[in-house]
Amino acid sequence: MMNRKMMRQAQQIQKQMMKVQEELENATVEASVGGGVVKAVVSGKMKVESITIDPDVVSAEDVDMLQDLVTAAVNEGLDKAQQMATDKMGALTGGMNLPGLF
Repeated sequence: MMNRKMMRQAQQIQKQMMKVQEELENATVEASVGGGVVKAVVSGKMKVESITIDPDVVSAEDVDMLQDLVTAAVNEGLDKAQQMATDKMGALTGGMNLPGLF
């Protein structure tokens, strides 16, 4: 059975986790590829917020390259957003791996 101190600590951690999750909802990361010709903005909740493509890179003859750049930018953005979430939660949990947090 948990004593009062442990119960308070658990409640405190739960409040902090809710705060971190709220911060993640409002946080974004930006990934840029191809020297900045394609940029993807991803939220801390792993949603693509926007994609920006420099018009100079748009070419009907080279659609494959543009598709590759967009894919790379989105994947890099998702990786950065996941790392941000891991870092924020890791700081809260002291590095403990708690399954199901994110």
